[in-house]
Amino acid sequence: MEERKTIGLAALQEQVKKTLEGAFFETVWLQAEISELKQNPSGHCYITLVEKDPESNALLAKAPAIAWASSWRMIRPYFESQTGRPLEPGLSVLVRVQVSYSALYGLSLVIYDIDPSFTVGELELARQRTIARLQEEGMFGMNALLPLPALPRRLAVISSATAAGYRDFCRHLDENEYGFRFRLHLFPALMQGTEAPASIIAALDAVAAEAESFDAVMILRGGGGAMDLVCFDDYDLAVNVAQFPLPVLTAIGHDHDYHVADMVAHTHVKTPTALADWLIERFAGEDWQVDLLQQRLHLAVRAKAEAQRGVLESVRLRIAHAVELRHGEAFHALDLLQQRLDAVNPQRALDRGFLIALKNGRRTASAAAFAPGDRLSLLFRDGTVEAEVSGIDLK
Repeated sequence: MEERKTIGLAALQEQVKKTLEGAFFETVWLQAEISELKQNPSGHCYITLVEKDPESNALLAKAPAIAWASSWRMIRPYFESQTGRPLEPGLSVLVRVQVSYSALYGLSLVIYDIDPSFTVGELELARQRTIARLQEEGMFGMNALLPLPALPRRLAVISSATAAGYRDFCRHLDENEYGFRFRLHLFPALMQGTEAPASIIAALDAVAAEAESFDAVMILRGGGGAMDLVCFDDYDLAVNVAQFPLPVLTAIGHDHDYHVADMVAHTHVKTPTALADWLIERFAGEDWQVDLLQQRLHLAVRAKAEAQRGVLESVRLRIAHAVELRHGEAFHALDLLQQRLDAVNPQRALDRGFLIALKNGRRTASAAAFAPGDRLSLLFRDGTVEAEVSGIDLK
């Protein structure tokens, strides 16, 4: 019988260790995703690194890694200062590792360094993929089609209650110089981190449940590090914003920030304070229009009144002229009548030396009207003579 060649487990493990560590004598830069991360009270950090299929997201590989306390004290703050966010599950990272093998614990990777620029670049690639997907699905411009009231006063605000941006927004609205008043209702949500998209979506759902009570929704963040705001590039959040039944106004970052949530919102303003100014200016513009219309109405009424006064003055002058003319005509007619009366006034004939003969008290202009023995009265300028007809001599 042929003699079998055997080896002890420890010896086998030692050979594996020598083979692996000999093949990877130098450190290597490893691209992977953080699946789990746990910091030990001793200062060491234990991390599980994985690789997933980019299409199916199926797990392809998994390995434990450790950053010793001496390295972790430098790696963690450096990464956070460069990216603005902590190392946490879900991040794609590029780490410099040393392959290590233990007879008791198996394969492990010792982390000595990390490249924060790789993580930022991976997030930007993911952001571009999200934008392309939203464009293909027709999400851009959907929320912008909703009518925004000319004076949006009833505002649902999604933010963190303790966020400085939210406080600045409220203070700016409350202290506006015009005295405009707004009704704000805060729907609290996480505004950074991996749980922020789901938290904001839950707040949007709460607003939608009483949508008839609001004119618009404000999503406020107020800046932060670039990595702090990655949550606003989330696909699910962008879809909810695009399809929301009310106009969504975003004020998420500083002047240089522009996120996917901003792209699909109804209106994007850089900062919460700028959004407050935007609302106040909207009201001030309407107020200015009302003042302008009031001034125009006042001028129109005054011009109309002036025109009517002019018409009335013209009518008054015409009436006065007509009355004056009528008076003149009446006085002229009276003068003519007076002249006619004067012309037939018997007294004028008497004053010129003529006599007037009266028979039975009536003027008689013909001698044939008398007969001998008739009584007659002769009127002189200075008196009356009573006479009797003794004879008549007709021509």
